[in-house]
Amino acid sequence: MDIVSPQNTRVKEWAQLLEKKHRTRQHKYIIEGIHLVQEALRAGADLECIIYDGEQGVPAELSGLENPLKRVEWISVSPAVIAKCTDTMTPQPVLAVVRKSEEKVQNLIAESGGLVVVLDGVQDPGNVGTIIRSADAAGASGVVLGAGCADVYNPKTIRSTMGSLFHLPIVEGQLESMLPEAKAQGVRLVSTSLQATDSCYSYDFTQPVWLVIGNEGKGISDTTAQLVDDAITIPMQGQAESLNAAMAATILLFEAMRQRMG
Repeated sequence: MDIVSPQNTRVKEWAQLLEKKHRTRQHKYIIEGIHLVQEALRAGADLECIIYDGEQGVPAELSGLENPLKRVEWISVSPAVIAKCTDTMTPQPVLAVVRKSEEKVQNLIAESGGLVVVLDGVQDPGNVGTIIRSADAAGASGVVLGAGCADVYNPKTIRSTMGSLFHLPIVEGQLESMLPEAKAQGVRLVSTSLQATDSCYSYDFTQPVWLVIGNEGKGISDTTAQLVDDAITIPMQGQAESLNAAMAATILLFEAMRQRMG
């Protein structure tokens, strides 16, 4: 076994990645579980190392899988080391340390006809992760996270993406500078509003569109609202007052996909 003691210097560095300030400083994050490590390897993510429970050995699902772009270090550790590097009650037998990739908003803007989801203050990690997963499923070009959003590298967010964060660009930044830049290149900014009269089903999603999804309780910020071009509504027949952020984003994304495939 390569590392047995949870007091090992490297283990302490890995455990620090459970906190955002250390993820930012080290420019790395942790993923947990066989499925996420599989997805990361298949997508050619920049993995520093794969850490597995030496008592159980390398999971069968991962044997023979290699990152196509570079060699990855495999490290056998004790269950105590695994437990120190996770925030779950029942730790997975395998983790990986991934280096963050730097995605630029200009690349998303340059995609002609692009469909992008913009998150403005979406605070729930489950919502952020689910929206990334839906954007991936609907064939979106990428996801933009503005200030006040849950950290995309939070373990809960990562679990909710089910590996989709490795499949499309995710850009973090200031919406007040990024959105005008996109608009200047012909992108339409659209958001939902309970006051809107136009239905999402009559809106033209075949043009370059960035969908702006706001905070679960307050919606989009006043600053962002001033930049939005079009407001639409999701028609509802029942008694529910509104949908949660992830559900609303998913409906809009799949309507956009339907129109674009038609």
